[in-house]
Amino acid sequence: MKEKLQVKDLSYAYHELSGETPALSHISFDVEDGEFLAVVGPSGCGKSTLLSLLCGLLEPEEGAVLIDGIPREKSRAVIGYMLQRDHLFEWRTILSNVSLGLEIQKRLDSAAKEELRQMLTAYGLGAFQQARPSQLSGGMRQRAALIRTLALKPDILLLDEPFSALDYQTRLSVCDDISSILRARKKTAVLITHDLSEAISVADRILVLSGRPGRVKSVLKIEFAPEYDRPLARRNALEFSAYFNQLWKELRTDEDKT
Repeated sequence: MKEKLQVKDLSYAYHELSGETPALSHISFDVEDGEFLAVVGPSGCGKSTLLSLLCGLLEPEEGAVLIDGIPREKSRAVIGYMLQRDHLFEWRTILSNVSLGLEIQKRLDSAAKEELRQMLTAYGLGAFQQARPSQLSGGMRQRAALIRTLALKPDILLLDEPFSALDYQTRLSVCDDISSILRARKKTAVLITHDLSEAISVADRILVLSGRPGRVKSVLKIEFAPEYDRPLARRNALEFSAYFNQLWKELRTDEDKT
């Protein structure tokens, strides 16, 4: 398949009066069109910094980010970013919340509104279009946040621990729902997570970063039989524990060196 996203020799450091703090060092990897990549690593290894570099919130000190072979800063590709918190506005209805991005871009016409209504219905929120965020569960709010992001038709979706604020049971359910939605839409996605089980359950490949400054330690390809096509199903597969132990060993080896 063709590479949708290419990261080439990427480095970044934070500069303060007290000195320089390297965050990432010479990171290189590719993400194929329609692939779901998870990124794991110890706390402080630069995972969130990596997403900020991918979407352009930060500029790399070295290296480049290419989208469809074009430097990110010259590309017209749309990058969606889903955060840990849903950031829905209480004074707006759910329909109004998911419309916000299109409204800002002045693309909220009648056809776009109808498409949003269809998405809300498809993802179990059809009866809550006129509800306020406080009337929804945490999982429902995250689905609304996903619809708001997908409404912009992103070419690449960046997910920064989007399930971490949910309780465990809801987290499993919403992760299953959202990752299945993204696969059905063949979206290219990069997920940052501390949860190894979550990474294995959703990803086609897992990028393992070292401790700060983050470097690529390894890339693990995840393969399950067709009947394990959803995250919750993958957790019941025999291969799941083997992948978990392999990732755990990679991260423990890195900790033992610090």
